[in-house]
Amino acid sequence: MREGIKKLLVIMLAVTMLLSFLSACASQNSASTTNNADTTTNDTAENQANNEPEDTQEPADTADTNDSQDAAGGEKVTVTLLMSNTANRDGLNAVIEKMEKDLNIATEVELRPGGAEGENILRTRLAVGESTDIHLFNSGALLGTLNPAKNFRELNDQPYIDKFDEAYKQTVTFDGKIYGIPSSGTNAGGWLYNKKAYEELGLSIPKTWDELMENCEKIKAAGKTAVIGSFANDWTSQLILLADYYNVQAEEPDFAEKFDRNEAKYHNTPAAFKAFEKMAEVYEKGFLNEDYNATTLEQALKMLVDGDGIHYPMLTNQIQNIETNHGREAADNIGFFPQPGDDPDNVGVTIWIPDSFIFYKESPNIDACLKWAEYYVSDEAVELYASVISPTGPYVIRGPQLPDNVYPAIKDMLQYFEAGKTAPALEFITSVKAPNSPQICIQALGGLKSPEECAKEYDDDVEKQAKQLGLEGW
Repeated sequence: MREGIKKLLVIMLAVTMLLSFLSACASQNSASTTNNADTTTNDTAENQANNEPEDTQEPADTADTNDSQDAAGGEKVTVTLLMSNTANRDGLNAVIEKMEKDLNIATEVELRPGGAEGENILRTRLAVGESTDIHLFNSGALLGTLNPAKNFRELNDQPYIDKFDEAYKQTVTFDGKIYGIPSSGTNAGGWLYNKKAYEELGLSIPKTWDELMENCEKIKAAGKTAVIGSFANDWTSQLILLADYYNVQAEEPDFAEKFDRNEAKYHNTPAAFKAFEKMAEVYEKGFLNEDYNATTLEQALKMLVDGDGIHYPMLTNQIQNIETNHGREAADNIGFFPQPGDDPDNVGVTIWIPDSFIFYKESPNIDACLKWAEYYVSDEAVELYASVISPTGPYVIRGPQLPDNVYPAIKDMLQYFEAGKTAPALEFITSVKAPNSPQICIQALGGLKSPEECAKEYDDDVEKQAKQLGLEGW
C-alpha cells in the first residue's frame, strides 16, 4: 500500500513540474540586452548577420478581446507568434498592425530567449503539443533539426513561392518541401571599402583575387592599411573564409552535399582550401593593421570611415552601425564588392539568409496563418517593412523594390542578385560548422599556423561536432 502511495506521489510531482515548466515557457516576455541573433550560442558571423539594433518598444500585441467584424462580416482571428527577444521588431510591428486593418487578422507576439535556451523552449513546446501558430526561427540546417515534415505546414502550393530567390529556397527546403517565408532582407559577406580612397588612388573594383591583392599593394605603398583586422571581436576574423563560399560552389557545385556527408574536406578540396591560402597571403604581405588582435569592430569601422584603412572584410549589415555612429554621409562613402575568386567572368556574392516564419501544422488557425504568410511577402508589406528598417541587402523575394534612399553599398549588390550570382553561406546549407572557426581563422590571418594546418584543424573541429550531434556518416 505504501509503495502504491509513493508511486502516486512521484507521478503527481512529475506532472506538477511539467506544468510549471510549460507555464514558464509561456511567459518568456522579458527583454534581453544581448545582441546575438536567433542562432546557436557560438558567436559566429551568422549570428552577427542578423544582429540588428534591439527594439526598446513592447512587441505588438494586437489581440482584441472583443470580436470585430471585417467588411465581409467575418470574425477577427488572432494568431500567436513565438520569436526571439533579441530580434528587432519595428518593421514586423508595422506590417502586422497594417495586416490587422486589412485582413482582420491580429497577431499576438510571445517572446523567448535567443540562442540555445530559446531553441530548447521551442523544441519542448513542439514535443508536448503546446506550439504557437507561427514561429520565427533560423533558416538553413538548424531549421531541419525541428523535423519540419512532422511539425510545420509545407508551402509548395502557395502562390508566392515562385517569387522566392533560389538561394533562399535552398535553406528552407527539406525532402523537396518548402517550409518557410523570409522575415526580412539579406546580408552579404564580402569587402567594404572606402570609395573616396579608391578614387584618390585610381583603383578599380577587383574581379579576381589577384587584382584585389594588387590593389592592396598600392594601398600599402600609399601608407594606408590595406586590410583591416578586428580580432578583439573574434567572429570578425571569419569573413575571408565564409565569404569565399560562392567561389567554392562555382568550382565544386556539390561541395556542400559532400561536406555534410563527410565525403569532402577543406584540407583536401582545392576550391575550399583556397580560403586558407588567401588568409595566409594577407598576413604574409603585411596588409593588416599592426594592432589587429586588439582592434574592436567599432574601431575598425572608424578606420574605414576615416580612410586610415581602405578594405574591411565584413557583412553589409555593419553599414547601419556606420550611419548610427558616424552619420549618413559616412555610410554613403562605403562601397561593397564580393570576395573575388579566380574567374573574372563569374563573380558572385555569398549571402546570409534572413530568419524565416514557419507555421505549425496542427494550428487551429492554419487558414489564417496561410493568409498571414501571403500578406507578409506581398510587395506592399515588404516595402512597408523597408520604410521602417533600411535594408542591409537585397530581398530574397522578386517584385518589391528597394527604397530610393538605400545605402549605396546595398545597391552595389543588386547586379549579382539580378544575374543569379548568389550562394547562401555554407553554414545555412550544412549541418555543421567548426565551433572554433574564429580562433582557427585568427591563426591563419596571424601567421601562427600554415594554411594546411589551419584547414586540417578546421576539418577536425567539424568532425568532433558532427560526432557529438550523432550525425549519420560521421
